[in-house]
Amino acid sequence: MARFIPSVCSRAASASLAAGWLLASAAWADLRWSQGVFPVAVFSGYTSHYGERLGPSGGLEPHHGIDIAAPFGSPIRNWWGGVVKEVINDGRCGMGLLIQSGPYEHLYCHLNGSVQAGVYRSGSVALQSGQRLRGGQLIGHVGLSGRTTGPHLHWGVRYGGRWLNPAAILRAMAAARRQGG
Repeated sequence: MARFIPSVCSRAASASLAAGWLLASAAWADLRWSQGVFPVAVFSGYTSHYGERLGPSGGLEPHHGIDIAAPFGSPIRNWWGGVVKEVINDGRCGMGLLIQSGPYEHLYCHLNGSVQAGVYRSGSVALQSGQRLRGGQLIGHVGLSGRTTGPHLHWGVRYGGRWLNPAAILRAMAAARRQGG
């Protein structure tokens, strides 16, 4: 099994992350990470890490995911097969999706498109709660909805209700591919 080293973050975030790793350790060993799909089709870089960060008000705040920069309108793909658990439309996440894959929930925020009557629409995509999805399926497009200063995808992952560092998951996916998993 590959070792998972979380990105640099505060002590409080590190302690929380360590607890999450202990909780998820059996799952890390059993999943075939090579089947995971990087969620952004046109990668421009990472703009914010997992853990505490300075928020718009200048104070520290938790950031339960990573921000992946991409050109406005870039395709977003589903990380793992699952079911749409929630369609989101609020001031923080903006338009977003929460997808359930077994004990994992993956969150996609700042999407482009619209939400009406519980249905998220962007181009040919139309998704609602309860809908089944394949890994790698087109689920939306990078936008500027919610609290954001530029086009990017906020991608978060929870296991058993605890936030995990998505960068560690991406490293596990890459390691599994290198090992032929």
